[in-house]
Amino acid sequence: MADRIWLRSYPVGMPAEIDADAFGSIPDLLGKIAVKFAGRPAFHNLGRTVSYAELERLSRDFAAFLQTLPGMGKGDRVAIMSPNLLQYPVALFGILRAGMTVVNVNPLYTPRELEHQLKDSGAKAIVILENFASVLQQVVASTPVEHVITTQIGDMLPRPKRWLVNLVIKKVKKMVPAWRIERAIRFRTALARGAATALRPVEVSREDLAFLQYTGGTTGLSKGAMLTHRNILANLEQTGVWVSASFREGAEVVIAPLPMYHIFCLTSTLSFMKWGSLIVLVTNPRDLPALVKELGRWKWSVMTGVNTLFNGLLNAPGFDKLDFSTLKVVVGGGAAVQKPVAERWEQATRRGITEAYGLTEASPGVCANPLGAPWRGTIGLPFPSTDVSIRGADFAELPPWTGEGDIEKHTGEICVRGPQVMKGYWNNAAETAKVMQDGWLKTGDVGHLDADGYFTITDRKKDMILVSGFNVYPNEIESVVAMHPGVLECGVVGVPDARTGEAVKVVIVRKDPGLTPDAVLEHCRLQLTGYKLPRHVEFRDALPKTPIGKVLRRELRGTPNP
Repeated sequence: MADRIWLRSYPVGMPAEIDADAFGSIPDLLGKIAVKFAGRPAFHNLGRTVSYAELERLSRDFAAFLQTLPGMGKGDRVAIMSPNLLQYPVALFGILRAGMTVVNVNPLYTPRELEHQLKDSGAKAIVILENFASVLQQVVASTPVEHVITTQIGDMLPRPKRWLVNLVIKKVKKMVPAWRIERAIRFRTALARGAATALRPVEVSREDLAFLQYTGGTTGLSKGAMLTHRNILANLEQTGVWVSASFREGAEVVIAPLPMYHIFCLTSTLSFMKWGSLIVLVTNPRDLPALVKELGRWKWSVMTGVNTLFNGLLNAPGFDKLDFSTLKVVVGGGAAVQKPVAERWEQATRRGITEAYGLTEASPGVCANPLGAPWRGTIGLPFPSTDVSIRGADFAELPPWTGEGDIEKHTGEICVRGPQVMKGYWNNAAETAKVMQDGWLKTGDVGHLDADGYFTITDRKKDMILVSGFNVYPNEIESVVAMHPGVLECGVVGVPDARTGEAVKVVIVRKDPGLTPDAVLEHCRLQLTGYKLPRHVEFRDALPKTPIGKVLRRELRGTPNP
């Protein structure tokens, strides 16, 4: 490993190392925070705020309830399938306090996607918003799930608002499809049962699994990254020390529009809690007028987001009229922040976007630009206690690019080593072996290191497509499209998109000459979450292939044959 040349570019006072063992576990961290900031507000959502003391009590109750469930014990996996609601942190900390492992599930999953994740993780229980219970109903019998805890959007609100919200969601807006799951338990009932039960102490170590965080794979099926308590705690320290120079304990207001089931929001939320911050959970960030209205209610100081969200806000009426005087830190991740968006954001808010880089397998933070630095198109400098290396085809380390000569000779795969790197993929030694070598995580991203210690991504080794910060894998889309009887063969690539960064494009050779793009999309909607749906459907007479018959995806980005 070459010298950590990036340390020379570190902000003044930034440590080269962090203490990954400052806390014994995530519940240990919560316990200390809850004592220190007991009366301070912790989370706000839909008009209700819970304090750190309330969060501690409610998560204790949920943990005690989980311990009463037959067959449930330390290490068992519990899934959460919900958007950002107060129920999320309560369930999440409750699961961890019971010594169990959280499996975050995208609530927009189709039955096929949900079934795979529940089966693969071996989840014995699931906490699910009623709006999605009909999806679970279709597959629950073929999964290991034994216990279902259902919640409604308004469940954490006081009466009579709780009743009114739940009534409107179900009866007026009709957002809850009919469902029936035997022996399902209501979330509020679970909390009440737990409150009447003693919580049995559980010894949770740093090396115990905290999360099975699912990410895509080369086979098209998602894999569970095994993230330990230590992995997450290390990344909280790394990212926290990077962004917190101006933070005041108990005084920061954090806007969290990204979903907590996504690793970026999950870790950043936990990190901001260390300062006793108030975290405003945004349930539906796509409703930009409502988000602008919410922003107007707070003297907010911190925000995390992705390029598409920043771009959407900049074009939303009323955003430019907001008061940005208290804004300190804005972190962009998930996908590259585009230069025009970064520049417009700084003009509008007087604060720049700090671009960061990470991946699920690294909990996720790996690199970030220094706070306040102008946009330069890089992913920044490695976090403290993190080594990043550029490796060539033979895994030999490549030297930094000094600005002279052939940059290609300095370009290779970005590899990461540090306490935040996962243990491996759950029950998948073969996939683990593909990405782990000599203690290094091979990211699949290709880039170079410059003489100042900044890393730049130039391409992706894998064919992964990044849609609004979410990973989309061509193999999965191809397998779904190929199931249509009118398709002979197909290939999928990502193409540039002004709104989402990249969009999915599918190129098809038809078996049925009458097959239309609308028919393809209708078929895909039954099998794929919205962000995975093709935005471009193109027909060709043949697909470009290698001599051994592999589709040359890079040649699919061009125009079709005339």
